[in-house]
Amino acid sequence: MEQERERAIYKVTIVGFVVNVLLAVGKFLAGFFGNSGAMIADAIHSASDFLTDIIVLLFVKISVKPKDECHDYGHGKYETLATVMIGVFLAITGIGILISSIEKIITIIQGESLPSPEQIALWAAAISILAKECLFQYTRRVGVKSDSPVVVANAWHHRSDALSSIGTLIGIGGAYFLGGNFIILDPLAAIFVSILICKVAYDLCIPGIQELLEHSLPQEIEDEILSIVCTDPLISNPHNLKTRKIGNTYAIELHIRIPDETTIAVAHDKTDEIEKNLRQKYGEKTQVIIHVEPLSQQNVDLH
Repeated sequence: MEQERERAIYKVTIVGFVVNVLLAVGKFLAGFFGNSGAMIADAIHSASDFLTDIIVLLFVKISVKPKDECHDYGHGKYETLATVMIGVFLAITGIGILISSIEKIITIIQGESLPSPEQIALWAAAISILAKECLFQYTRRVGVKSDSPVVVANAWHHRSDALSSIGTLIGIGGAYFLGGNFIILDPLAAIFVSILICKVAYDLCIPGIQELLEHSLPQEIEDEILSIVCTDPLISNPHNLKTRKIGNTYAIELHIRIPDETTIAVAHDKTDEIEKNLRQKYGEKTQVIIHVEPLSQQNVDLH
């Protein structure tokens, strides 16, 4: 099962890598010969995908390794780290495009002229939108099916490229068909693209950073965990719940109380049942630690 997951991730990433290479080269040439700063910025965005695809290939290989002496909880957070790195690359790209576009707008406002974009830039933007949207749908489907946050993150990277090409198409189209002072639409489109890119980068980085910093699972999931634990009437007062995410798996720790007269064998069976129920809900690789306390301890704790 894990090998099938790894093969699916590698396949979709390699497909994305090839498409990104072709698009980046094509858009750069179209931007250069078509006199479009927005298209060149879009090409830089596509070029940044090379790095993210390489990151996925490298880090997924590491993240699927089983736990060892140095990694008691496995290597899942390498995948989280890769997701954050993708977000950082996106942020750098977006900020770079923003600065470049503002400089061009200042140049136009100061009375200097910029060359009008050519038709080849329009065709490049249209082809890019179609190719990247198809790549987004394919990559996201594989990421969801394989439960891989880094592949889903890479899919949204593809979507951000498609969105940037839409903004590029509008800006280039306005500058091409209207000309004159409307040439400013080209760098304005690039600014719009940069804002979209930075938004996607934020959405990827924040959850990943929270996970790396041992942020707890969302409250609704923790409430759901407690409800699963309490399905057995013998179990009472689940407390000291600690949760976190490790790559695509959950780690859950909690204390429960059972009647004092309960035998060790029965207590063991009850904890096994809780672990089984939690893994059925959140996946077989869910890591569960349960500490059993006597029910009479509850009154002692109150003093």
